[in-house]
Amino acid sequence: MSVQRLKVVVTGRVQNVWYRDSCRNEALARGVAGWVRNCSAGTVEAVFEGSPEAVSQMVSWCRTGPPRARVENVEVTEEPVRNEAGFLVR
Repeated sequence: MSVQRLKVVVTGRVQNVWYRDSCRNEALARGVAGWVRNCSAGTVEAVFEGSPEAVSQMVSWCRTGPPRARVENVEVTEEPVRNEAGFLVR
């Protein structure tokens, strides 16, 4: 199976709207490993690792986020696979 790892930085109204917890739930439902965290700049940063299809679905989800979020931009960067296990909220 092919594995892909992408890092995303999400800007907009993405903190204090259940973005991280919702992201974790979405990732776990798709079998995607990695992590998500709030950054001091008011952004959310996440890493997704898994099948290219599931990782792509997570990036698409990030463009909308949970109902209370207002996403303005999602910056996506490919990274080397690190064999993550599980999905953490940091």
